[in-house]
Amino acid sequence: MKPRPTTRQRILAALGRGMLTGALLSVVFLAGFILRGQVPTQAQGQNNTRSEFPLLAEVRGLIAMHYLREMPPEREMEYAAVRGYLAGLEDPYTYFNEPVVAQSESDALAGQYGGIGVQVRRDEQGQFVLYPFRDGPAAAVGVQDGDVLLAIEGQPLGLDERLDVVDQMLRGEVGEGRGVTIRVRRATDGDEHEYFIEFAVVTVPSVVWRVLAEDARLGYIQIISFTGRTPDELRTALDDLKTQGVAALVLDLRNDAGGLLQESVEVASEFLDGGVVFYEQRRDEKEATYASEGGAALDQPLAVLVNGGTASAAELVAGAIRDRDRGILIGQKTYGKGSVQLIFRLSDESSIHITSAEWLTPGGTSLNGNGLEPDQPMIPDPEGRDVELGEAVRYLREILDRPTDASVSAGSVE
Repeated sequence: MKPRPTTRQRILAALGRGMLTGALLSVVFLAGFILRGQVPTQAQGQNNTRSEFPLLAEVRGLIAMHYLREMPPEREMEYAAVRGYLAGLEDPYTYFNEPVVAQSESDALAGQYGGIGVQVRRDEQGQFVLYPFRDGPAAAVGVQDGDVLLAIEGQPLGLDERLDVVDQMLRGEVGEGRGVTIRVRRATDGDEHEYFIEFAVVTVPSVVWRVLAEDARLGYIQIISFTGRTPDELRTALDDLKTQGVAALVLDLRNDAGGLLQESVEVASEFLDGGVVFYEQRRDEKEATYASEGGAALDQPLAVLVNGGTASAAELVAGAIRDRDRGILIGQKTYGKGSVQLIFRLSDESSIHITSAEWLTPGGTSLNGNGLEPDQPMIPDPEGRDVELGEAVRYLREILDRPTDASVSAGSVE
């Protein structure tokens, strides 16, 4: 009898089958969901007759008369014509989505899945470290920030295991009795604990935060995406970290593919004492300036983590912080998407994204096609160890450990 595949083998196979879908969703996210608003299903004042495109109508008639094989469905041909029309613009961010892809896009933006509700990260030693979402299933049974994941369903995890495989093993279909058993080692005392955690519908927060175990003076904030909830979640994170006495901050924008425009301005405002966040250029319109109003995190030393997945609204925030001398960028060059897209939902539930504006950083840098070069470049660790976070910790410690002017003066007196 053929041996039954293990959970890991099934997940690897599923990930392989999902590569095309994953690539598609990556393109969707990197395109950015920047500008909101209800859009009419039909463009106002547009005549939809074939007489607008006489050459196309001529070709359509000839194909109908002479083409050898059976014609595809009319709707498929219509979609192909739309794609061809948009391709003439030579803009990768103006594109068409068929209904099934448009719905997947909406589902992805909803940020929900079945699982135990944890973020899995690898530390500099390569261990899988868990950070449960507040009010999620894992947190409810007792999993704590910093717990090291040792085994899933009794199978020990090696340091060579893939992070995406581990993450998928902690997800599953929601239903009575469905879940996963994990064994963890507590970071505080080294004790091991085993939990069975039932899968539940998990809403992924747009912001996660914690005090870093490496140094209690350092707060860590990761913005996963820019949604309508992000500014309020960020303020909650800053307030919580302040009450815990953090003196410096790491802002993690890695693999943040962007989101809503106004929310990115509000996020940047929390770190900037007024002034420009970015400039916006539209066709036949005067350049617009988006400015910050000043926020709650104006004084703490700040390091921003970026990489090739940092795009769109996340790049705006990173660029504003760097150009305004508020903090440094650590990691890899960002993606380089500096444009705004309007999203139109069409009459058959397909959708179209249309580029409507471009951005410049406060220093006048165009993001589109360029990206941001980090102040402290880092080579990603092939084993997935978080060397960028380690560098940020060292950078901020150095700042916090510098002698103050008062201590220097006191020392000189002695």
